[in-house]
Amino acid sequence: MVVRRWLIRAVAALLLAANPLVGAGAESGAAWAAAYIRRVGDELAALMAGAHSAEARRQGLQPFIDRVVDVDDVGRFCLGRFWHKATPAQQREYIRLFHAVLMNAVLSRVGDYEQNEVRVSIDRPEVRDGTVNVPTVVERTGNPPARVIWVVKDDADNPRIVDVIAEGTSLRLTVRNDYSSFLNHRHDVDALIDALRQQACDGCGKPTRLGGQ
Repeated sequence: MVVRRWLIRAVAALLLAANPLVGAGAESGAAWAAAYIRRVGDELAALMAGAHSAEARRQGLQPFIDRVVDVDDVGRFCLGRFWHKATPAQQREYIRLFHAVLMNAVLSRVGDYEQNEVRVSIDRPEVRDGTVNVPTVVERTGNPPARVIWVVKDDADNPRIVDVIAEGTSLRLTVRNDYSSFLNHRHDVDALIDALRQQACDGCGKPTRLGGQ
């Protein structure tokens, strides 16, 4: 499996929200979470419209992503049991690279969604074990509708996205399985860090395989 493929899917879902979102379904006690996802989409759309160069997009997107997504928490989850096996220095470098790889994946997909008409319908949010699931239906020109669930921390004062479930598949669980497969074969957190470093470098066009091969 290719880690970059997971990131592209996650980022694609994020970018879809940059287009017009239609109203949520029936109101619920967690309606704030639907409003948050709508606001994230509006902010991203404005950011993209105001950035006229790749560098401007990079400078604007990094703080935006770090603010709306709990990247550190997602990164720790994805490393799974190997997080506690890593040294503090390895943990810091891994998290830094996790941010950078996600950033590059966002930049690599921005153009794809500016060229297509997309509608996102938001349904009734559901509270689940410390998070709120915000179901959406994504309709993109030339493609069948896709169901995407945004998983948001159940904290109306400081909401953060912690997962995206695309057509029933948890993206953070997918990447954790990918990392685990890689580390079960390599037994070396530094090897994973090196692979992420290659992905994080500017202009990298080829995905780094993190499977058992």
